[in-house]
Amino acid sequence: MSENKEDQNEDRSKWTVQQWTDYAKAGNKDLEGANLEGADLEGAYLKDANLKDANLKGADLMDANLENANLRDANLRDANLNYANFKGADLEGAKFEGAYLYGSGL
Repeated sequence: MSENKEDQNEDRSKWTVQQWTDYAKAGNKDLEGANLEGADLEGAYLKDANLKDANLKGADLMDANLENANLRDANLRDANLNYANFKGADLEGAKFEGAYLYGSGL
């Protein structure tokens, strides 16, 4: 139980992209404001994840499961979103300029 308390109080504002990437790949869902610019998240399971205000510019999210994810105001510019699953995702205010969306169903 103490680990959860530590996680809640942990300051992630200075995390590197690699720290955020490892955190996301480990199945953590609280990614609000994460800096994942250029991250390799191909095939990542991010169902129900909170990616509000996250920076995913140029990230590889090919085949990622983003079902029901909160991507409100996320930066997805130039990201590889080919075949990503966005079913039920909140995309309000998300920025997709230059993103690759082949087969994503958007």
